[in-house]
Amino acid sequence: MSIDESTAARVAKLARIKVEPERLPALAVEFNTILGFIEQLSEVDVDGVEPMTSVTPQRLKRREDIVTDGSQQEAILTNAPDAREGFFAVPKVVE
Repeated sequence: MSIDESTAARVAKLARIKVEPERLPALAVEFNTILGFIEQLSEVDVDGVEPMTSVTPQRLKRREDIVTDGSQQEAILTNAPDAREGFFAVPKVVE
C-alpha cells in the first residue's frame, strides 16, 4: 500500500493536525516508511509464541473479596420511593 499526498492530507485532517502543503510530500514518505515496517512485521513467524502483556512475567496484586461496608439495607432502602419486604419496588413494565 502506498500513501500519496492527498491521502496524507486526509489523514492529517482526520487527526486534526495542521500540515502545511509543502510538508505533505515528506509526511507521505513517513507514512510509507511506517507502513513498510508494519508489512515487515507480518513476515515474522510467531507460531508457538505465547501472547504477553509485559516483557517481565508478573501477576497483579490481588486482594481478598471481603465486604467492608455492608449490612446497610435499611439505610439504602430509605432513599427508595417504594420499598417492600426489603427490596426496591418498581412498576410492572411487562404486560
